[in-house]
Amino acid sequence: MSGNRPQKPATKLVHAGRRSSQYHGVVNPPVLHASTILFESLAELEQAGASKPGKVTYGRHGTPTRFLLEEAVAELEGGFGTLCVSSGVAAITNTILALVKPGDHILVTDSTYFPTRNLCDTFLKKFGVETQYYDPTIGGDIAGLIRDNTVLVWCESPGSLTFEMQDIPAIAKAAHARGVKVLLDNTWASPILCRPFDMGVDISIQAGTKYIVGHSDVMMGTITTATEEDLLTCKKQVVLSGDAIGPDDCYLAQRGLRTLGVRLRQHHESGLKVAKWLQGRPEVKRVLHPGLPDDPGHAIWKRDFTGASGLFSFVLHPITKPQLANMVDHMDLFGMGFSWGGFESLILPSDPKKIRTATKWDEDGQLIRLHIGLEDTDDLIADLEAGFERLKTV
Repeated sequence: MSGNRPQKPATKLVHAGRRSSQYHGVVNPPVLHASTILFESLAELEQAGASKPGKVTYGRHGTPTRFLLEEAVAELEGGFGTLCVSSGVAAITNTILALVKPGDHILVTDSTYFPTRNLCDTFLKKFGVETQYYDPTIGGDIAGLIRDNTVLVWCESPGSLTFEMQDIPAIAKAAHARGVKVLLDNTWASPILCRPFDMGVDISIQAGTKYIVGHSDVMMGTITTATEEDLLTCKKQVVLSGDAIGPDDCYLAQRGLRTLGVRLRQHHESGLKVAKWLQGRPEVKRVLHPGLPDDPGHAIWKRDFTGASGLFSFVLHPITKPQLANMVDHMDLFGMGFSWGGFESLILPSDPKKIRTATKWDEDGQLIRLHIGLEDTDDLIADLEAGFERLKTV
C-alpha cells in the first residue's frame, strides 16, 4: 500500500496481504509448496530457529502464501499479527493451551461453541485446568468470578445457537484490572463487522472456514493477537502441536477474503429480511437475531458491530419429532449441515439444553439455526414456508 492515509475495510480487503511487485506483477499471491527449505550456509541454518515471523525455514512453519494471508487478516482485525492454523478448533485449542498451566482457572461463556466446551471439560480438566462457565450477559459483573488463579476470560459474541450479545468492553475492563486476558471467538462477525481490539480483546480467534473462505471447501482457523508477546506465545504452541495448513488452502482463503465485504453485505440484508419474515409466522415463538430492534442484545450489537452476518436462530412453538423431520428433511434450498459461512443456505435443528450449565435454556419449543446464503431471499422464504406447511401434515 502507498501512503499513510487511513483506509476503510472494503479497500483493505482488496489490497491487504498482497505483494504483486515481488511476484512479477501477479495479482494474487502464488501458491508455494514446500517441506524442505535449503540454506546457503551454516550461519543461515543456525539462525533459522530464531528467525523473525515471515522467514521461510520449514514447510510446516509456513511459506509466503500463508504469511501474506496472515498479514491481511491482522490488518483487517486491527491486531499485531495473525497465525493461520488447520481449523477453527485448532485455533481455539492452541490459543487456550498457550496460556494455561495446571492449577489455572478460566472463565468461559455458557453460550460458547460446543468444541470449546468439549476441550475444557475433557482435555483441560484432565490436566488440572478448572473451567467455570458464566452467564454470557454478565458484563462487568464478571469481576466477581475472577480468582487469583484466573488467567483468561473466553467470550463469544453473539453466542453459538442462542445468540446472546456480550458487553465485551465491560468484561475486558474488569478482567484487565486483575491482569486477566480476554479472548474472543470472532467468527460470526468475521474480520470486518467488529473491531475486537478496540473493545479491549487481547486475542481474537476465528474459524476461517466460515466467512473468510466463504465457499465451504477449506478448513482453517486464525489467531490474531494485540501484542507481539502474545503472538510469539501462541506461535510456540502452534509449532509444538505440529499444526500446519497447506498453501492451497491459504490461497483459497486469500481469494475468498477479497469478496468478503460484498458477501457480508448480502448476508446481512438477506438474513434480516428472513428474520423479520419469521417474526410474523404463527409457527415461530421468537427469533434470535441481534440485528432485530427487539432483540435483548440489539443495543450492544448496534454499539459494537457494523453489520450482521447470515447466521441466526429461531424457536418454534412445541412440535413433535415427526413434524420436525417432515419439515427439515424435504427442504429444497436449505441444506442440513454443521458448518456455515458459505454461499449456500443451511438449516440445523439443535437443543441448547444439552450443553448449558451456568444458565438454563427454558424454551419448550424446537430451536432451529439458519445460515442465510446468497440465494434470492424470496426463494428462501418460499422454501421455509413450504416447510412450515409440512408441519401441519403430520
